Amino acid sequence: MSVSALIDTRILTGRSLRHILRSPDTIITTAITPIAMMLLFVFVFGGAITTGSSQSYINYMLPGILIITIASGVAYTSYRLFLDMSEGMMLRLRSLPISRSSMLWGHVLTSLVANIISLLLVIGVAFLVGFRTQASPLDWLVVAALLLLTTLTLTWVAVIAGLSAQTVDGASAFSYPLILLPFVSSAFVPTDSMPSAVAWFAEHQPVTAIVNALRSLLSQGTVDSSIWLAVIWLLSLLAAAWGISLILFKRKTQR
Repeated sequence: MSVSALIDTRILTGRSLRHILRSPDTIITTAITPIAMMLLFVFVFGGAITTGSSQSYINYMLPGILIITIASGVAYTSYRLFLDMSEGMMLRLRSLPISRSSMLWGHVLTSLVANIISLLLVIGVAFLVGFRTQASPLDWLVVAALLLLTTLTLTWVAVIAGLSAQTVDGASAFSYPLILLPFVSSAFVPTDSMPSAVAWFAEHQPVTAIVNALRSLLSQGTVDSSIWLAVIWLLSLLAAAWGISLILFKRKTQR
């Protein structure tokens, strides 16, 4: 990316961030849903769930809650991008001498910032309700990198939804499957407690690899093979989503 493209991206990211600052309820709403879900599982359902592990249930299920937080947050990226497209903002920006890629990267970077704030809020509440970790500072850096990669990947998936949606509701409804996917994974219960067909799907979908890697890092402070599987899943999905987004954006802005 050229220097001029970086400057354009910085300006458009600042524009999107100002929209969030004017309506901070978007970040609060994004964090409240997973926090409420976390409290529900810990204080209502947690005592009845057997994980086969000696660790507390909050330690077991926090990685899944973090994935749900990200999935909830990227829905706003799709929504904001859809508004820019439907209201003609993207066409107006194209009439200016700015980099085409910066139009999308402005929304993507805004998503990263907003989701970082939401994740910090969720982790803070998790500590208040009993989450404890053996992770070292280096482990926390790996956790942060994995969460950022997950956010980046799901944000580009959200870009596809924002570019292809026909209505505002459709632009944000794509996040529902992403929010539900952790429930069919190892996020809340071990996969071996599921029916065989469901367990097979749960074992071989990307959320399980990501959750297992985060759980190993946060609870035990160790790195196992699941992190490499998670990274392969995320990089593959990121490359596909990024490529499809660019194709869709080119078609939309050439009309």
